[in-house]
Amino acid sequence: MMSIGIFGFQALWSPFFLGALLFITVLYFFLFTKWRNKFKESEPLSKRQALLFISAMVILYAVKGSPLDVMGHIMLSYHMVQMGVLYLIIPPLLIKAIPWWVWKRIIELPVIRPGFNFFTKPILALIMFNGLFSFYHIPDVLDFLKMSNALHSVYTVIFFFFALFMWWPLVNKQNDGRELHGLKKVGYIFASGVLLTPACALIVFATEPLYSTYSDASAWLKAMELCVPVSMLSGLNLSSPELFSNMPVLEDQKLGGVIMKIIQEIVYGVILAQVFFEWFQKEQEQADEITQADLDRHKSTF
Repeated sequence: MMSIGIFGFQALWSPFFLGALLFITVLYFFLFTKWRNKFKESEPLSKRQALLFISAMVILYAVKGSPLDVMGHIMLSYHMVQMGVLYLIIPPLLIKAIPWWVWKRIIELPVIRPGFNFFTKPILALIMFNGLFSFYHIPDVLDFLKMSNALHSVYTVIFFFFALFMWWPLVNKQNDGRELHGLKKVGYIFASGVLLTPACALIVFATEPLYSTYSDASAWLKAMELCVPVSMLSGLNLSSPELFSNMPVLEDQKLGGVIMKIIQEIVYGVILAQVFFEWFQKEQEQADEITQADLDRHKSTF
């Protein structure tokens, strides 16, 4: 089995992508600490928000800038790890990490407000996100997109924005009427889980490899141009992605579908636990308020 080290430092560790993330992180802290007073309605950046943002940047680099990205073009199972983390973990972290007053200014921009209000409607957000996920994993579509760096990048960015729209009703704290509460959150989470299942089932229960960019040598080499410089690929004598793994392509494909579903279940399970905790906490607070009100009424009668 060959080592992915042959692809070189630039492909494995994406130094330019790392530099971009470091720049964004520095800009984040300057904007929300040193330059915060330039904004109206601003509040101090909390330690929790800062930690969430740093976590999002570290995780983003891990899935798109580390050797995991190269492996994601060699094995579908790694690709599904990337998909699960990029669209199910990073978006809610960013929504919570960016202060509410910043979101408010962004959302209220005339050029953004109409589209944002439309695409964050819960039912539409669910349908669009899960529809884009399912459409992407149609074999011909995935293979076509992975053959073009520009098309794949555009689809990734669009898909990420729709992931933000999907997560917005669940985790935003804007009090703008788009945050779901109580049983609506539970139903939203279950519905999302159901809508994602067919695409995962297609991958898991397929009886043959679905994607030529993971099974056909020529298509795979073309797709590898998404993460490895063409000049380097041309100098390597590569015949198949199986050179880098002992796992058969079909088994790797099945594992990929299972991994995606597991990541989804874990993430949604955590959100459900938070929903029930918030509900319990609210019930306790309301119970204390009711008890205090009864005591006050009782005292007033004497």
